[in-house]
Amino acid sequence: MISLYLEQTSYLHRMPAGIKLLGMAALSLALYPIGQVSILFGLALLTLLIYASLGRPALQGLKVFRSLVPIFALIFIMQAWSVGVYEACALLLRMGTLILIANLITLTTKMDDMMTAMMPLFSPLRLFGVDPKRIAFAVTLLIRFIPVLMGVTQHLLDAWKSRGGGRQLWKLAIPLTIQSIRLSDHVAEALASRGGIRSVKKP
Repeated sequence: MISLYLEQTSYLHRMPAGIKLLGMAALSLALYPIGQVSILFGLALLTLLIYASLGRPALQGLKVFRSLVPIFALIFIMQAWSVGVYEACALLLRMGTLILIANLITLTTKMDDMMTAMMPLFSPLRLFGVDPKRIAFAVTLLIRFIPVLMGVTQHLLDAWKSRGGGRQLWKLAIPLTIQSIRLSDHVAEALASRGGIRSVKKP
């Protein structure tokens, strides 16, 4: 249910998960000081071209981002009013590019590979009696859940519009919460039926 992985053999699928995660982290730091809209727009367009290179399934996965349109519109209005339209466009392009890249990693990286890549980051926690595999699993699961919840939000919005719902979108908060809880319950049941996640044995 939480797997958005595309079963392909593209160049991104063959790239190690650690390199992709490090690349995303480096790009996040690199995008922060960039304020030119033209450069940010070019990077966003390049990211979309990478999606196109993966074929139609990857492009269809972009539909989940429609649920972010109201949020992005609100952020744009607030930023345009406080710092200006140009800066607001730069902020949205920066955020959109990072979200697209994060989703791209989700589409092209298996969950086990992502966990393995994150394990070294949390290895020092073993000194405090914390199982790094559990922390890596939790972080990986969180990354997986974000696009799934975006998809759930989009389905609720579509249902709301088809039933003639107005602009009182805050009424979707309760259904979204219920769907999120149900999703977490399904994931917990699936993990329990498979024996959960094994702890790393202490030396």
